[in-house]
Parts: sequence; structure tokens; C-alpha cells
Amino acid sequence: MQKVDVIIIGASASGLMCAIEAGKRNRRVTILDHSNKAGKKILMSGGGRCNFTNYDISADNYISHNPHFCKSALSRYTQWDFIDMVQRYEIPYHERSHGQLFCDKSAKDILNMLLEECRLVHCDIRLNTTIKQVEKSSGHHYKIATDHQDYHCQSLVVATGGLSIPTMGASPFGYRIAEQFHINVWPVSAGLVPFTLHSKDKTQFAPLSGIAIDSIVSTDRQSFRENILFTHRGLSGPAILQISSYWKAGDEITINLLPDHNLLDKLKQAQQHNPQLKVKTLLSQFLPKRLIDALFDEDSLNSTLQTNSHNQFNSFANRIHKWTIKPNGTEGYRTAEVTLGGVDCDALSSKTMECRDVPGLYFIGEVVDVTGWLGGYNFQWAWSSAWCAGQYV
Repeated sequence: MQKVDVIIIGASASGLMCAIEAGKRNRRVTILDHSNKAGKKILMSGGGRCNFTNYDISADNYISHNPHFCKSALSRYTQWDFIDMVQRYEIPYHERSHGQLFCDKSAKDILNMLLEECRLVHCDIRLNTTIKQVEKSSGHHYKIATDHQDYHCQSLVVATGGLSIPTMGASPFGYRIAEQFHINVWPVSAGLVPFTLHSKDKTQFAPLSGIAIDSIVSTDRQSFRENILFTHRGLSGPAILQISSYWKAGDEITINLLPDHNLLDKLKQAQQHNPQLKVKTLLSQFLPKRLIDALFDEDSLNSTLQTNSHNQFNSFANRIHKWTIKPNGTEGYRTAEVTLGGVDCDALSSKTMECRDVPGLYFIGEVVDVTGWLGGYNFQWAWSSAWCAGQYV
């Protein structure tokens, strides 16, 4: 039985960050992970460039059954704090759209920074380790049995992440620990994930695979403006991934394919100045020809502007500005970037991330019911929640 102060389950972004902060307090920390490599999700994130945070972070960028819970952590360890660490390590980075920050070179720069910080505080990282049992012993201490050896600790931190991208080692283990200690876990689902389409729509739009369009995508609850991407199975792209976290099965989504123009006005003006112009020719000035062909029948496209009434123009405009489609579902955890739902925030202290009714047990990062938008928000939640726990474990 090896005795340490803190055991962290998961060599994840949040797990590594928590180990660093606990180590700075001279706590003896061991990280246990079943994977063969630490920080796998860090390495594959952002197309290998790691979108590690965002210049503009607020609670409005997160989804939770308790929308106020994340405020404390985000305010106490901010994006600027993490950026300071990145700058200390002289990691080159750049801003993309909407305040997103990416490494210039590789996500390895972020992972290597975290691993070096772990080394400096003498954190012990044990990979290829399977946890067989977790139990609470006397005096708020915990025993963890693994396939290599057993551990005894004062503080146990669960940083196991969610179910997204199982090929990276995702598992429901963290939720099982919560349930073992009678902590509520909200139902989980895939978030930031592409949509699949019903067979009829898939047949109609699959030929558009590869086309990207700047659009506004909306549900009853939210809307986002970024690119959508047609795929051979359905719809993807940043705007689709964003709205997927708000979409419920059976809901329709509405897409404005031409947000910077008023198509009805364009049609009316063109009818006055060039009545012989074909509808298809005018629409092709604004949208890809393949998309137009998929959205409208051939007779309508080949008609001239003078042969169409304003009511027909209105129908054309609605099809472009208010294109409504009902997804069949999502691609699921296989390609999802995050997991919605998870450990109930009401069971945790927003200051320490410790379970209110189970002293010494902490949950941080994605396993908690806090899910960020696309754009570095989930990493910031990992850094912030982990930092908070690291001050108390």
C-alpha cells in the first residue's frame, strides 16, 4: 500500500493542471491513468494545434443544469492566467476567429508545458494502470486498488473526462465513481458533434459534400454564425457543432444561408433592371451552383425574373434565409468533441470542486455537468476547475 496525499484519476488536461497546483502546495500527488500516454485529447485537439483558451470567457459560453456554478472557477483562474503560463514557456500562439487561441506549432507544446510543471512539483504519473476498486476508509481517506499496486490517499480527484472520442480512451468510469458515492449524474449525450440526415435529405444533399457556407444556424434556444459544412452523411462545420449542443432529438434547425444579404430585395431590384435574367443566374452570384441546384427545382431556376411574382420571390428568399431541416441524429460520441451532462454541480462546492456530502472526493473538468462552446471554452473550464481543486486537495 503506497500512501500519498492526493490521487488524481485521469492524466487529462484537468488532471495534470490539478496535480501542478496541488504539488505547488507540497502535496504528494500521483496521477493514475489506464492510457499509455498522458494528455491524449490535448494532442489531437484543434487539429493538432490545441485551441487552449479564448480571449472572451464568460458563463454564457457554458451549458449546465446549474448555469451559475462555473462562474466562481472561471473568475478565480482566468484565461489570462493560463496565457501567462503559455507565455512563460515562450510557446508561440495566434488568435483565430471569435477570440480562439491556438498554438503556432503543435499541441505538444501545451502538453510538454504541463508535464514539465508536473515534473517540477515531483508529481508521479502512472500510465497503463487499471483501477479495480475505489473505497472510502476511515477518516475521510480513500483506498484505490489497481492492477499494479494499492494506494491510500487523503484526497481523491476524478478527472476522467466524458464519453466523447472513445478511441482516445474515453469511458464512463468517472460517472460510476459518482454513482458509487450516491452523487447524482445528469444524463449524458454527445455535444459539439455533426448531424446525420434522414435518408431522403441525405440523398438530396450528399452531392454537396465539401461545400462550406457562412451561415446562421438556429434552434428555439440559441443561434450561431459560422461556417456550415456539407458532408456525405449530413451537416458539420463550426456552426453545426455549436448548435448541436442545444439541439434535442426531433427538433428542426433553421439555417440562414445568406446572412449578409436580403435576397428578396435583390430579386425585386434585379427584376426591374434585368427582367430577362434567370433566377439561377442571380442566385449563383451569391451561392454555389451545386447548392442552388439541390435547394430548388429546375423549372424555377430556369425561369426568368419577369415571369415570377413577388410572392414567388418571397418563397425563394425564405428557402435561402430560413432553410429548415430536421436532423436524423448526430454522429454520436465517435466524433463528438464534448459530453453534455455529467456529475451534478449541486453536489459540488463551486469554490473547491469537493463533494458536499463526501469529504475528500473531488470532480473536475469534463466529467462535471459543465460543457463549453467550441472555441477553447472546454479547455478553460478544465484549467479553472482543476486550479480550484488544486488549492484544497
